[in-house]
Amino acid sequence: MTRIVSKEEQIINLLNVLGNKISPKFERCTGISSSRFEILHELDQVDEINQSMLQKIINIDSAAITRHLKQLEADLMVTRRKNPEDNRVTFVRLTDHGRKQIEGYKAEKTNYINQILQGFNEDEVYALADFLERMQNNF
Repeated sequence: MTRIVSKEEQIINLLNVLGNKISPKFERCTGISSSRFEILHELDQVDEINQSMLQKIINIDSAAITRHLKQLEADLMVTRRKNPEDNRVTFVRLTDHGRKQIEGYKAEKTNYINQILQGFNEDEVYALADFLERMQNNF
């Protein structure tokens, strides 16, 4: 038996399905998780940043930022150093290798976005962004 679903329920169901598909597909297309991409993107905007500030900008917990940065450091994309005046503070910066990598990731992200929004005209993209932002503001 098929249950009748209201348009409102259909919207929420579709958003859930899309949310579950977007992150894994992004990672397959770009070769990096969306969280690590955000970290690299933020680091690309600055020379160096306090790890706690980066964590707040990205909006993830301290254990997650540490885990991501350790892996990015192992991949030679970032370096971390302690503040000589306060050992509790860690500064993070992109390496030259990290800067080159983020450029490639940005191109892959653009391709990914274009693929998802294929068939949408400019007005539809703006309307969709507006609708989703309004929904987000309701939280």
